[in-house]
Amino acid sequence: MADFDIEKSRAEFPALSQSQVYFDNAGGSQALNSVVQSINDYLSNTNVQMGSTYAVGLKSEALFNAGFEAAARHINASVDEIVLGSSTTQNFRNLSFSLDFPEGSEIIVSKVDHEANIAPWVSLAARQKLTLKWWIPKTKENPTLEASDLKDLLTEKTVLVTCTHASNILGTIHDIQAIADAVHTIPGALLCVDAVAYAPHRQINVKALGVDFYCFSWYKVYGPHISVLYASRAGLDAVHSLGHYFNPSNTLTDKLGLAGASYELVAAIPAVVDYFSANPSRAWAAIEKREAELQSTLLTYLNSRSDVTIIGSRDTDSRKRVSTVSFLVRDWKSKDFVEKVDEVSKGEVGIRWGGFYSVRLLEELFGLEKDGVVRASFVHYNTVDEVKWLIAIFDQILGKE
Repeated sequence: MADFDIEKSRAEFPALSQSQVYFDNAGGSQALNSVVQSINDYLSNTNVQMGSTYAVGLKSEALFNAGFEAAARHINASVDEIVLGSSTTQNFRNLSFSLDFPEGSEIIVSKVDHEANIAPWVSLAARQKLTLKWWIPKTKENPTLEASDLKDLLTEKTVLVTCTHASNILGTIHDIQAIADAVHTIPGALLCVDAVAYAPHRQINVKALGVDFYCFSWYKVYGPHISVLYASRAGLDAVHSLGHYFNPSNTLTDKLGLAGASYELVAAIPAVVDYFSANPSRAWAAIEKREAELQSTLLTYLNSRSDVTIIGSRDTDSRKRVSTVSFLVRDWKSKDFVEKVDEVSKGEVGIRWGGFYSVRLLEELFGLEKDGVVRASFVHYNTVDEVKWLIAIFDQILGKE
């Protein structure tokens, strides 16, 4: 895109030409047409193995390298500091097998997180006989990870702290820079952040955040099903290579790549980055403004209803939350309510129910079982009219108040 135009952005997504309304974007966004075409072009014209010296091989490798360069540029990192893998779940699991801490060291793990950023560390603690400390927010109504919470958890034995940039249930944005500052008061301690629920909504600058590990999935950011993991210099130094002994072990890809980055998907990443135009800051500001309008429309309505309980922040302020909204409806199971929305809309308005892999958060902090919550998640290509249609469906099911 030469210049980002929020009003014209829908035309860039072929799936939006259908009658379906996509309000399950936290599970995965729609893909840009340019991404679809890039994957098709790669597989049609340059689908060969890396390392060859013939013409198509050189072209294929150039496209692959351009994908890495675009991914790094998007988060203000260098190519040496990133690895691309099949998913954030896989990247974090690989990372957990590459870290080696002294027995008795302490790791601090947030219970607000998606299980992708919990299970690897629980397993690591068991394998290496580390002390696992749970980071549980002090606020119960809207559980928020605060840097001040760490005062009671950090010790000179702390080696790793893990948390999410934004909750995929609550929508709450955490102050990662402040958390990083707190973690780094302990010499050698590292901070690992899951940004999957944050990356579709805001511009990312890993250097400004001060993180040591930072990961998200491109299929949540209008692209292919592939994930990027960043490591700071301190993080990179802490990572032991999982690669073959005869291969280099200097970059994060050398250490954790494991041939896990599909060529055609890597080659499509520049199409995502180019979508945000030559002025990404302006594009992301426009995205935040649109999403603020979308979330405000739904939250204002939900806040007005006595039979709805919002799970997370009731605040409409885009500085505090992203446009992922979860709630419960009195006298309704979440599954039944979503299926009623399916029925009334004839399947054309897509919202979801469940725990969305944040099971510890819902079970232990909210006392909810498998039925979980109702979740509607918006991105910038959604419209206010679509949100108003969802509200009209809710009124049809519940009655107006």
